[in-house]
Amino acid sequence: MGCFMYVIFGSCKDITIGPTAIMALMTLEYSGSGGPVYAVLLCFTSGIIIITAGLCNLGFLINFISKPVISGFTSAAAITIASSQLKGLFGLSYSSDGIIETYDKFFHNIGKTRWQDLTLGLSSSVVLLIMRRVKDIAAVRVRASDSRWTRVWKKGVFLVSVGRNAIVVLVALVVAYCQRHEQPFIITGEVKPGLPPFHPPAFSADVNGTMLTFGDILADVGAGVVIIPIVSILESIAIASAFAGGATIDATQEMLALGMCNLAGSFVQSMPVTGSFTRTAVNATSGVKTPAGGIVTGTLVILALAFLTSYFKYIPKASLAAVIICAVIFMVDYQVVLPIWQAHRLDQLPLWTTFLTCLFWKLEYGILVGAGVNLALVLYGSARPKVVVDVTAMQDGDDEAYVLVEPQSGLFFPSVDYVRTSVNKAGLTTASSRMTVVVDCGHFTGVDYTA
Repeated sequence: MGCFMYVIFGSCKDITIGPTAIMALMTLEYSGSGGPVYAVLLCFTSGIIIITAGLCNLGFLINFISKPVISGFTSAAAITIASSQLKGLFGLSYSSDGIIETYDKFFHNIGKTRWQDLTLGLSSSVVLLIMRRVKDIAAVRVRASDSRWTRVWKKGVFLVSVGRNAIVVLVALVVAYCQRHEQPFIITGEVKPGLPPFHPPAFSADVNGTMLTFGDILADVGAGVVIIPIVSILESIAIASAFAGGATIDATQEMLALGMCNLAGSFVQSMPVTGSFTRTAVNATSGVKTPAGGIVTGTLVILALAFLTSYFKYIPKASLAAVIICAVIFMVDYQVVLPIWQAHRLDQLPLWTTFLTCLFWKLEYGILVGAGVNLALVLYGSARPKVVVDVTAMQDGDDEAYVLVEPQSGLFFPSVDYVRTSVNKAGLTTASSRMTVVVDCGHFTGVDYTA
């Protein structure tokens, strides 16, 4: 549904809207007690909140989430997701909350590793990583001088490379299906076939014999009602900006489109959705020209739901774990650390604060803490502007004439005391109380009432 709605309301040609690893992780965290009913209701409330934010032109608020914060969040989410898939890769079974508990239980249960699942998982991982690099080999890049058949086989290699996830899962499915009488792998299990009926989401739920109302569900979900829309917006806007090719992104329009995708999706039992970096990258490299590419994606998904779901139960969990791990490990944005250090060292603070908070506490709190640290740095810069003090000589001689004090930004209430102290210090020390002190206001962008 997200694919079809974005065709109507979206503005970025490359973006594909649908479920993502981060959205899945956060939806599980907030809908765990209520299951699918909670997930669908989160999709509905996310759509309403995102549309409301778009109608109120709140797209500018995204500008307060800096690149270091987004990088820290994405990297921590990738590590968290990859860690959660280790049990599937090794054929283990346990439940955990948080990365510390995840690794504690992983090493505690590692003696129960199933060699069949581990072999399949590692083999799938190796194949995926090799296939990922194939499309970047110079020999398979299409050139203007290539003949028709050369172009065909190079395009075939490219399609195999970008479709590696589907190919690996299908091969693993066939292997597991052939062994169905003596199944050596842990498989996904039954998946309900067919298309979901079109109707509004359920606004009440029976959880452990207790009937919960809409208000009870919202109270149970808690901060997730707000956090999931925020993360959804951040992920989608970040992807749109990355693939815009320098063009300006209308954040408000993208929010309206994303809101409609979630709102309409809730009527077909969808979990919360957002822009997918991986699928968007495939779209971009495939040469898609308009958002109508989503029609092809959506149609193929519908065909799969209608005709292939009975075979999904044979997909080994180890192959799925390999696909997820090989997808998210490249989301760890380690390349950004050095450029941030070279550009503005203080930006390392929100980067690492966000990363560590997301990793060892909760993803959603990490974004809030990182954004708070970022805003604190901005406010600190406003409260402590750079003030240049210089002794200026007379034009017709070398005698000291006056002390020039130059605040480098506007005079607003957080910086009043600091600038006043700087001027007084210049008069008492540099000027020794004998010279005139001149305050150059040429850099001021404004003065408020307190100032």
